Amino acid sequence: MAKTTKKEPLDPKNNSNPKVLKSWEISKQHKTILGCLLILFSVALLVAFVSFYVYGQEDQSAVLELADRTETVKNWLGKFGAFLADLIVYQGFGLASFLFVRLFFLTGIFLILGLSSRKLKNIWFWDLFAMINLSVLFGFFATSLPELGGTIGYELNLFLQDYIGKTGALLLLIFGILIYVIFKLRLSTEKVQSFFENSKKENISDTNATFAPKTDSAYNLEEFAVTEEEPETEKIPEFKPSQFEINKEALKPTINNPSEINLDPISKPLAVEKTAAVAMAVANDDFVIEASPEEEVIEENLAARLVADFGLFDPTLDLSNYKFPTLDLLKEYSTGGITINQEELEENKNKIVDTLRNYKIEIAQIKATVGPSVTLYEIVPEAGIRISKIKSLEDDIALSLSALGIRIIAPIPGKGTIGIEVPNKNPTMVSMKSVIGSTKFQEAEMELPIALGKTISNETFVVDLAKMPHLLMAGATGQGKSVGLNAVLTSLLYKKHPAEVKFVLVDPKKVELTLFNKIERHYLAKLPDVEDAIITDNAKVVNTLNSLCVEMDNRYSLLKDAMVRNIKEYNEKFKSRKLNPENGHRFLPYIVLVVDEFADLIMTAGKEVEVPIARLAQLARAIGIHLIIATQRPSVNVITGLIKANFPARIAFRVTSKIDSRTILDTQGADQLIGRGDLLYTNGNDVVRVQCAFIDTPEVEKITDFVGSQKAYATAYLLPEYTGGEENGINLDMDISERDSLFREAAEIIVNAQQGSASLLQRKLKLGYNRAGRLIDQLEAAGIVGPFEGSKARSVNILDMHALDQFFNNEENN
Repeated sequence: MAKTTKKEPLDPKNNSNPKVLKSWEISKQHKTILGCLLILFSVALLVAFVSFYVYGQEDQSAVLELADRTETVKNWLGKFGAFLADLIVYQGFGLASFLFVRLFFLTGIFLILGLSSRKLKNIWFWDLFAMINLSVLFGFFATSLPELGGTIGYELNLFLQDYIGKTGALLLLIFGILIYVIFKLRLSTEKVQSFFENSKKENISDTNATFAPKTDSAYNLEEFAVTEEEPETEKIPEFKPSQFEINKEALKPTINNPSEINLDPISKPLAVEKTAAVAMAVANDDFVIEASPEEEVIEENLAARLVADFGLFDPTLDLSNYKFPTLDLLKEYSTGGITINQEELEENKNKIVDTLRNYKIEIAQIKATVGPSVTLYEIVPEAGIRISKIKSLEDDIALSLSALGIRIIAPIPGKGTIGIEVPNKNPTMVSMKSVIGSTKFQEAEMELPIALGKTISNETFVVDLAKMPHLLMAGATGQGKSVGLNAVLTSLLYKKHPAEVKFVLVDPKKVELTLFNKIERHYLAKLPDVEDAIITDNAKVVNTLNSLCVEMDNRYSLLKDAMVRNIKEYNEKFKSRKLNPENGHRFLPYIVLVVDEFADLIMTAGKEVEVPIARLAQLARAIGIHLIIATQRPSVNVITGLIKANFPARIAFRVTSKIDSRTILDTQGADQLIGRGDLLYTNGNDVVRVQCAFIDTPEVEKITDFVGSQKAYATAYLLPEYTGGEENGINLDMDISERDSLFREAAEIIVNAQQGSASLLQRKLKLGYNRAGRLIDQLEAAGIVGPFEGSKARSVNILDMHALDQFFNNEENN
């Protein structure tokens, strides 16, 4: 079984490990002591302030003589009280300084009771706001009563009058009072209007109650008393009239005089509120009414209370000071604009028109759209011209233009035109800086935005990997696949925080993705027992893929417990503190698996790689695991039907044949690209031609250095440990007694031929495939043949018959 590491539960108040915060967190005892100190200090302030106003300024001369013990003061708090009163009241805010008493007292109460700090901050803000307003207002009376506004109030008032006059200062104070009333007291015109309407209704109801007859008014239960005398030993429990509603219509036919009530259960004169249960027992004509205790109602949701106290959970809190890479790390390879060669456009237009005219195809209209590397000529043929006729002239148009990579789109989807894509003689390089810095990418509201490059119309092409949900890339050697992968990774580095996305990088070439080792503890994910996060050994790929399958199953279990359908809903619920970390819930980052050369994996591992890849492609979308697979050889034995069915998003760089183009895109066109980053993108609908953005190795190195130099996590993101890789997923038969009767003969055939294959045993022993396969498994368990190696034959570990006899003798002796 896989080893599981027990994680420390997160503290819902600070969203982090309690053991880490234990060293600096303020204990409850310290908060209680500090709260008591603040309460006593508020009482001391109150005593000092009141005595200041009682004795006036008699202590003013002694304020500066604190060190002289012979000096006496009348302040009830002594010299210290006289000093505080002079500092805060006389030289401070005047009468408004009494709000300090309230603030320190409430702060002490909040610390002792452990109440919300957000509410306390709100109280401090509005009380200080009111204090300044009151102090400035009392400053108008500074000449007669200087103690009212204090020095600060007088100076602020004088300052305002110097600039806006007395009237302006008064209007500004009124505006401040309005702000306080509206935002703090939450007074609105609707509340004032409803207050007057309610007062009006109460006056009308009082008038009606005065003049209305008693039979039409609401019945009071005190008016109806049971006529029979109650024994003194038994008392009827009191009940509140507000618990019942009298059905007056049901009572009218039964009331003959004010002292009788018909309690026939059929008439149901009393309607019980939903919050109380009332039971009536009849015994000796006595009616006992018992009210069961009400259940305690939690008025506020726990999750809402946590959000109110601590805010939404922030997954970036551990790396809160993380800075995203800056644009100046990228290089600008051109002026940013496209150079339009008018002569070239005119020449190409004339050649296209002449070529079509030679085949009696007239053109009604033609226009050109100039892109970075390709120009699109849109033509509208005359009525009656068949589109297939123009499509068949693709090679003739290419010959007349003397250009490589003519591609005809007949018709252009969404337009009534036919497109002819012609490469520019002087193509413009699309820099990664111009793509990343574009408004379309910077303002993209996507989960995993990827800036691939620019279209023919020179617009930045941005797609969402989360909606693809998986991407298949193919192209011949040197056509831009590795640059395309770097563009994808760079886009995510510029847009997503390390807490939001993790990469699993598989690089059989061992040189393409090694630069990303520097950001291992920021963005990469790996197995617990692996040293390097970037996988270069094909033997370890199988374990990693199976580990991702385990991670996928674990995440689906979390989604099931949280009762959500995808990772976005799950993370939103976790951020809202509706999921308890103690139950195993955690914030789930997106995981992007990047495989640089898939064909090499298929050749060496075969089904062991294809099965987990297909399983991840089918199921992993909802839980945030996305695959990007690149290959040089888009043949059917590499990109099988099982894989193609689960990769709707595909990118095709230039390939060598129409067959390869149909394999990757299900249509031709990739064989007519011009190379150097020219690509076709499809997501199951239209095919879009894009010039991939170019990012060089030094640029990637600058970005990874910038990210790697910042504070990182303790380790890379650890995937679940996977066991079973040694047996390749097969439960081998290790019991000698259960071996096949032909085991020894099969071993002799394998050793003589030095070739471990099931087909050899089928031919030599005339067996069926299943029995031959079981024999091969038993031979592998015994150590005679090696493990499965894809299309290669298994290695034979015993060299000759003498060594085989020695092997069996050792088994018999043991």
